[in-house]
Amino acid sequence: MTPSQIPDVLVQARPLTSEGSAILIGFPGSGLVGSIALSYLVEKLGFDSIGTMTSKYFPPMAMMSEGVIAVPVRIYEKGKFVAILADIPIHPQICYEVSNAILDWLAPYNVSEVVTLAGIITNEPEKRVFSVATEKPLLDRLGDSAIRLPIGSISGIASSILTECKIRGIPGIGLLGETINAPDPRAAAKTVDVLNILYNLQIETSGLIEQAEEIEAQMHRLAEDVQTAEEQPVRKEPQLPMYG
Repeated sequence: MTPSQIPDVLVQARPLTSEGSAILIGFPGSGLVGSIALSYLVEKLGFDSIGTMTSKYFPPMAMMSEGVIAVPVRIYEKGKFVAILADIPIHPQICYEVSNAILDWLAPYNVSEVVTLAGIITNEPEKRVFSVATEKPLLDRLGDSAIRLPIGSISGIASSILTECKIRGIPGIGLLGETINAPDPRAAAKTVDVLNILYNLQIETSGLIEQAEEIEAQMHRLAEDVQTAEEQPVRKEPQLPMYG
């Protein structure tokens, strides 16, 4: 394959074990809600790694754990669930290409629905979960577990995927965890709670709450350090006379 023949976004994965799967997608965004929630779900349910997604437009970076490199966008499968999990944000200029690459790859498998996980900044403390969908009956399934966004817009890769689902007639749901613009495991835990209700998963989220408490303690210590630094008198070097 010559460089000109390499697609903008390349999905390399073994075939799914069955048709009709639910597709869960989490990319970094506000509060890292989508990636934190989906990473936790993949770990707790023991998903199997089945592939990767790469692109010449992705930022040149890779995450690692104990020195072992991980591809930034990974694909997992467990029973009737497929998870697409990313460590890197997707630039707005390639959201169209990424969303189409995902749905083109899924096309032969007649998936039941696509669920995107993301965050929404409201500057409120409740940690609610909001929902959008390609059709009203999908929102009805969620019941009172998520609050329907009455009007407005969403952006980023989640919006591109849901828009493409709408165009292709694929059921699509977007879950948006209420967050601040900092890593937010509490918002991720609330999002996992909605998935528990939607799919009867019964995933226990205390691990995410522990992560949240650790992050909050670190932020509290940082705030104290900043306050202490601000209260210290500023020491200015004595100005030397100028000669000329």
